[in-house]
Amino acid sequence: MNTKTILLVEDNPSDVSLTRRALVKNSISNPLVVAEDGQDALDYIFCNGEYSTRNFSDLPVLILLDLKLPKIGGLEVLRRLRADPRTRRIPVVILTSSGQEEDITAGYDCGTNSYIRKPVNFTDFAETIKQLGLYWLVINEPPP
Repeated sequence: MNTKTILLVEDNPSDVSLTRRALVKNSISNPLVVAEDGQDALDYIFCNGEYSTRNFSDLPVLILLDLKLPKIGGLEVLRRLRADPRTRRIPVVILTSSGQEEDITAGYDCGTNSYIRKPVNFTDFAETIKQLGLYWLVINEPPP
């Protein structure tokens, strides 16, 4: 059974909390799974380690990916997702505080669907999450 889970790959507890609050504020009720580092994200997606009993066919409907992560960085997570035919079509939105041109370029070169710089204040952040949810969970037609 596909539960249309959102995978948030974020190591900053404050940003995780802000994202949860923004989802609730905007009535986005999809289950949220949080991976605190790149290795945990890959384990979740590919059903390894503590996620070995997870059903692989229940892939996230959307991945919100930070770039600066412990263990395995966000760009490497993205490269591995795009290298596997089973996961290459999962929408991945880089949601990061970095606005550096080289990070933006690298993100798109690795196959991100969108690159969004995290707004600083909560009101703008909540509006960003609302627009992300509206587009990726409602308007966008996902691949079969």
